[in-house]
Amino acid sequence: MPRIDLHAHTTASDGSLTPEELVRLAKSQEVSTLAVTDHDTIAGLSRAIAEGERVGVEIIPGIEISCLYGQTELHILGYFINPADLRLGPALAKYSASREDRNPLIVRRLQELGCNITYEEVKALAGSATVGRPHIAQVLLRKGYVQSIAEAFDRYLADDGPAYVLRLLPPPEEAIGLIRQIGGIPVLAHPVYTSRLKEPFEQLCATLKGLGLMGIETFYSSHNRQQTDRYRSIAREQGLLVTGGSDFHGDAKPQLLVGTGYGNLEIPADLLEPMRALIKERRSDG
Repeated sequence: MPRIDLHAHTTASDGSLTPEELVRLAKSQEVSTLAVTDHDTIAGLSRAIAEGERVGVEIIPGIEISCLYGQTELHILGYFINPADLRLGPALAKYSASREDRNPLIVRRLQELGCNITYEEVKALAGSATVGRPHIAQVLLRKGYVQSIAEAFDRYLADDGPAYVLRLLPPPEEAIGLIRQIGGIPVLAHPVYTSRLKEPFEQLCATLKGLGLMGIETFYSSHNRQQTDRYRSIAREQGLLVTGGSDFHGDAKPQLLVGTGYGNLEIPADLLEPMRALIKERRSDG
């Protein structure tokens, strides 16, 4: 049975593999359909699509856009987007600028915590990629302040870590609206991480659906069976699509594999059928 993975990152954002390396790894893991969903950028899509055509892996053009719901950061995945849509560039430039404003502040906090690193070192390591926390983590690792990328996040960079800085983010309606405008399907990523919200998850989904949300990432590496069943039930009750992905990053999560997550992730390939049908319907209407 074909294996799919609808959530993976490359060096274009905060993954450790180039688009080509990610696609080849997916092929070796028997993934037949892969969505490349880098954070707030489509810089790696064309390369991933070209490599997918070369090795025989279908690449779904995607993105993952961060937004702020109250005081909580949520991530919205976009599937089957049109990378050539002229509305995409200005929005992504704004989101990239937000990241650029935050990253030096994170480095400054690390310096205050006794870590002798500079933002110039982080930018040099990132190269042409959008600078993100994984690049800062790599500098911490290289300079011996941590023993692994995971430790860098656990000790300093996680959302509740001492060096974390909240960046300016768009509201959910902007992120969801942009994805829909560029032809995509907006989906709430990794719902397990919404547990810090005070409102019930059912209410969150209803609110986001009212803003245009179309699906929930039900199958996910960190979901247990009970959580998967619950999210799937809520999606069915609210008329939302069910999707699934590993959230593969590479070195930042070394035990997490593309296609299978921590080894027990099984994403039903037939989840793609209603997504494809919806895209076909929307394109025929528009």
